Amino acid sequence: MDGGKMVEYRVERGVALLELNRPPVNSYTHELLRELDEALLQARFDEEVHVLIITGKGEKFFSAGADINMLATKPLAYKNNFALHGHEVLLRMENTPKLIIAAINGHAVGGGLEIAMAADIRIAKKEGGRLGLAEINLGVMPGMGGTQRLPRLVGKTKALELCATGRTLAFEEALEIGLIHDIYGREDFLDRVMDYARQFMPPNKGSLAVGKVKRAVQTGLEMSLPDGLALERELLAQTFASEDGIEGVKSYLEKRTAQFKGK
Repeated sequence: MDGGKMVEYRVERGVALLELNRPPVNSYTHELLRELDEALLQARFDEEVHVLIITGKGEKFFSAGADINMLATKPLAYKNNFALHGHEVLLRMENTPKLIIAAINGHAVGGGLEIAMAADIRIAKKEGGRLGLAEINLGVMPGMGGTQRLPRLVGKTKALELCATGRTLAFEEALEIGLIHDIYGREDFLDRVMDYARQFMPPNKGSLAVGKVKRAVQTGLEMSLPDGLALERELLAQTFASEDGIEGVKSYLEKRTAQFKGK
């Protein structure tokens, strides 16, 4: 691993760990987003990777969002292109056919929360920080999908209130409104998230089928119900024809534990 990387990447027993590393607050730039995109692609096409985890390097910040000092010195055209780049990277996260978990180890505000919201599952560290879209306090608005993903997670009225006030939430309140899935203790936080991630990979589960579930939910949500059901049938046929689908049915009939391969 290159020590100069702003997105550190490694694979541990089938889980790809992507760590945002841009001290002191893991704010992002064009360069960091490009490295994140490259890491997502590397994990997507690595047959040994079944689940991805994105987290922040250090103890205090998952990510504080875009580098404000950088944006303050750039013209409007650059800022618009920067937002487009961010949209593309986060769509890559949602379109990657492998489960992505945000391990929120510290504050996740502005674009940092927007990155976390593009993940499939969000787990926060107890007493690790706060979450929120605070862009309104700078006289601007969320620009990496916050106004679109937050309503899909917590509902329109709650999302509008949070975006318009710029209020940040303790992790406990975020859990109550469904913005995050769980809170883990501070001790061995990342190890526990890694253990959680491994339930979605072979031999415990067929990660190919998990990826198909992700696609059905992500894509189907934007379709009419009949079109979504047609997509589900198509993906179901693919899982039945897969090695794991054959193994799952066979193991059930033979009354033994399935040994999935993610194929």
